[in-house]
Amino acid sequence: MAAVVRHRNVCLAIFAQFRGFSQRLGAAACSRQCHTVTETTEEDLWRQYHETKQLALQQKPLCKINPTSVFANNELCMGDVEVYGFDYDYTLAHYTDELYPLIYNLAKERLLMRNKYPDDIMALEYIPGFAVRGLHYDIEKALLMKIDAFHHIQLGTVYRGHQRVSDAEVSSLYDGTHVPVDYMSSFHGRGKQMVQLMDMFSLSEMALLCDVTEFFLKNGIEYDPEYLFYDVKNAVISVHLSGDMHKAVAKDMDRYLERGEEISQLLRRLAGAGKKLFLITNSPFWFVQRGMEYISGPNWMEMFDVVIAESRKPKFFTDTKRPFREVSKTLGTCKFERVTSLRKGQVYIQGNLQDFRQMTGWYGARVLYFGDHVYSDLADPFLKHGWRTGAIIPELEDEIKISNSASYKDTISWLLALQGLIESQQMSRHDVAVQNVLQDWLKEMRELRHYTKDIFNPQFGSLFRTHHNPTYFSRRLMRFADIYTSSVANLLHFPIDYTFYPRRSALPHEINYDS
Repeated sequence: MAAVVRHRNVCLAIFAQFRGFSQRLGAAACSRQCHTVTETTEEDLWRQYHETKQLALQQKPLCKINPTSVFANNELCMGDVEVYGFDYDYTLAHYTDELYPLIYNLAKERLLMRNKYPDDIMALEYIPGFAVRGLHYDIEKALLMKIDAFHHIQLGTVYRGHQRVSDAEVSSLYDGTHVPVDYMSSFHGRGKQMVQLMDMFSLSEMALLCDVTEFFLKNGIEYDPEYLFYDVKNAVISVHLSGDMHKAVAKDMDRYLERGEEISQLLRRLAGAGKKLFLITNSPFWFVQRGMEYISGPNWMEMFDVVIAESRKPKFFTDTKRPFREVSKTLGTCKFERVTSLRKGQVYIQGNLQDFRQMTGWYGARVLYFGDHVYSDLADPFLKHGWRTGAIIPELEDEIKISNSASYKDTISWLLALQGLIESQQMSRHDVAVQNVLQDWLKEMRELRHYTKDIFNPQFGSLFRTHHNPTYFSRRLMRFADIYTSSVANLLHFPIDYTFYPRRSALPHEINYDS
């Protein structure tokens, strides 16, 4: 295990060194150009271009980032953690890709039966990989888009149905690319005009919204975008609240749920080390029971000190009036006695965090809670109650594998070096020779940026980045999660008292520190 940890730290150091290389290329070039004004010919510029490109492509990181590692936004000493909490869906339970078309089809049936949508929508099929998590949807304009950490729309990622909206139209609709904070979202990502679609289940919702929009547009059916949004939203909510999704998953565990041997190993390891464990989930207990038995066996509850279902997060963290109810494990009904303590081996529903803390005595930074939803699971515990938080991002593993590829590394290395060249020539941009070359370089830079987007997802690119900025999703992830990883089982790679340190990244005014 120690060797794995040392390997991870060496990789991070080498990767940071690799990033600094491209900065040094640009900084050195800029230093030469900004302090020496000389006559520059096109031949000189292209010679510098080829020399820089050759140097950039020769610089190779010595190792790859481990896709199953744990990454820190904030320093976290696991030795200080006494209590571990977990969400269920996409945290302890990981679903297969079969779940997305299941939710999609169940919601589609509701549009037909309840809202009397045209029969022909039943021919629509879920398109895997169309969208990525964390996108924003403009309710009034029926547009799905990616927004960066500074509230700017990434041009080329705005879709009406399946049709990409032109950059000119986007700029006209929003008077540029900036979206005011009052327009786009509230604290939990839900605004009057826009909503951020954050959880894993929202992939089905985004697909259905775009598919029905495309169907209406192609068939000349007039529609109100706001009506469509709420019809689809309510249909997806109904799939969960009705229990239809839960019943379908429980009926065919092998199809929808992944085995969790490593999850069980982690839980046993933590419990064996004397750590307290609790589960807080919005799912009904019978569904959790079936899933955890599939993942960890019939005695799974022995590892948990407190089990809470139907918690209605995020209200669980903010509403102090909702009492806990104890559930009979045999009958599945609520008991009538008032809950005054939370006992091991029993099952509770609803409740609130204030009573939870008073009954357990688990406060502040001693508690580490894991969940997949940055808002519903992590925001309130982190900001209001001082819990340490861990985000589970299943997509992370695939994204790292892509960024580890030789083609991606070469492209990024050359892209950053080319950007440095372009920056270095801006003082001479009024020179005709320089201007002609700069236009060619800028065109190539745009092409390289498109490639680094499309390699992750042709429509929307990476979950974590726009062309050069973090996405809005990344911003919230960094704000509300101390650590993040693709699976809680990845903690098995580290000692139980391991300290996760955030990588020290150069600020823009520190760019020459690597020189």
